[in-house]
Amino acid sequence: MALDYRACAQAICTHAGGSGNILSAQHCATRLRLTIADDAKVDRKALERTEGVQGVYAAEGQLQLILGTGAVNKVYHAFMQIPGMLAEPAARPEQARRTLAMRILKTLGDIFGPILPAIVAAGLMVGLLHAAGQLFPAFAASDWYDLLDLIASTAFDYLPVLIAISAARNFGGNLYLGAVVGLCMVHADLLDAWASGSYGAQPPMWHLMLTDVPRVGYQGHVIPIVLAVWILCRLEQWLHRHVPEMLDLFVTPLVSVLVSLLLTFTVIGPAVAAAELAFLGLVRLLLVGSYGIGSLVLGTIYPLTVVCGLHHIYDLIEAGMVAERTLNLLMPIASSANIAQAGACIAVAVKTRDRRLRAMATPAAFSAVLGITEPAIFGINLRFVRPFVCAMAGGGVGAMFGALTGVGATAYGISTLPGILLVPSGHRLLYLVMLLIAGATAFSLTVLAWQEDQAPRGTVIRCKQGAVRQPVPGEVITLSEVPDDVFSAGMLGPGVGIRPADGVVYAPIDGTVISLAPTGHAVGLRSDSGMDVLIHIGIDTVEMAGSGFCALVRQGDTVAAGQKLVTFDRRKIRAAGHADVVAVVLANGMNCQNVETGLLPEQ
Repeated sequence: MALDYRACAQAICTHAGGSGNILSAQHCATRLRLTIADDAKVDRKALERTEGVQGVYAAEGQLQLILGTGAVNKVYHAFMQIPGMLAEPAARPEQARRTLAMRILKTLGDIFGPILPAIVAAGLMVGLLHAAGQLFPAFAASDWYDLLDLIASTAFDYLPVLIAISAARNFGGNLYLGAVVGLCMVHADLLDAWASGSYGAQPPMWHLMLTDVPRVGYQGHVIPIVLAVWILCRLEQWLHRHVPEMLDLFVTPLVSVLVSLLLTFTVIGPAVAAAELAFLGLVRLLLVGSYGIGSLVLGTIYPLTVVCGLHHIYDLIEAGMVAERTLNLLMPIASSANIAQAGACIAVAVKTRDRRLRAMATPAAFSAVLGITEPAIFGINLRFVRPFVCAMAGGGVGAMFGALTGVGATAYGISTLPGILLVPSGHRLLYLVMLLIAGATAFSLTVLAWQEDQAPRGTVIRCKQGAVRQPVPGEVITLSEVPDDVFSAGMLGPGVGIRPADGVVYAPIDGTVISLAPTGHAVGLRSDSGMDVLIHIGIDTVEMAGSGFCALVRQGDTVAAGQKLVTFDRRKIRAAGHADVVAVVLANGMNCQNVETGLLPEQ
């Protein structure tokens, strides 16, 4: 039967003397750590009998309750809902250490991550549909084409709505109010930004607050929508705290939506949209008369705009070029950048000895050849950094060749290999040479620059359900030698200790990240066969509040054996007065059969 986390949390609070006796609460990967005001009020025997509590332990002035990987997160969440409970002071130390730019980029990534499947599916459908229309003109004039084009273009036409909903979720606001903001910004009564091409022609205006506001939608824009929803959510949260409960349902939604949209349409939206368009105007200027330097720069940085979710705004420049009946010079640049990501991804697939990584990289490279680079960028190249940098270089070189030879397109919407259908017949050979240069450059640089990190190959835990490899290079010791009574007594499960030789933790199994300490000092994995493996770096290192630790994965991520999980600074751990021993335990060892531990021979 599943543990009742709320009941467990309430029982812990009661037996610890009530919320008034608990000065603060923290948790690590396995333990709920309570700072107690009066130890005499704590009923330790009752705590030990509480369902879900695997052990009670006092150390460093804290009452530590062993709950196990995964369960501790849920019990802690329920624990903090108890009235009077003080929040954990170091709940998110990694955020405090990030710069403003890093926090902004992470926020954009968190917003665009959930909607990525819709964007990828729509982009792939648009590319395939337009390619089919070019090959078969009769199909392009059919009703089937119109219907499929409507389905394919919906995600892009209403992208602000998807962004608004995801942003509202990220900022802690009401998803439906966020959807209203997104819908207002692409309302049918506004001039379609895609159709307008640019603000060169005078759009209809609203005369508001002593200023003229263009009645133009925000299709193709990203930042104005994110800012509008951020304002909405901050207003909503403030009003929830200050408006009387009997009026909250009426006042909060009305004021939040009205104020955020008025600010967006009159001040923030026009200003940010103008800044976006000014940036794009500068990009266009760089493409003309710069002897290929502008294209080199743009081809190099293009993947960065994909990472930030800003690349869709290039469509405005492309639409303007096509409307003026000049060649679209941006499509070859995007194609060079995309094929370079494919080249780097293929190099990773060729060099890796990890079959799972190869199985991921191969289809990701094929997707990039068709113009959909997100799987290659986020799944492979950016993860290992060097392939991403090599792809940036390859994209820049290819784009410069395209600019010097005058390669262009007659339309926009598809790129890379399918994009050859949009290139005039006299440019097609040059276009293919450009793709070859970009892809080959990225492939060659990646082969030279990227070396696969090799995790230790030894096995330290084996059972009927599978084997756990050594996650950290170093000397393997028995669990009884780990200087922590909880680990050494086997309270968290069978395993080993490791005196680390360096500061990198590798995944010892193929599986899923089921828990990750906010401080980065502990990570829990679950294999497909059901093994729960906990890797705990150092002893009592939760007290370091994340200093010296850097998590390279997130909870919920799927990882392959040998993949980097965490880096840590051994010197900082020792300087803080803690042992740097790494404990590796099979957290559900009691449910596994024929468990062996130690540095085991290969089978």
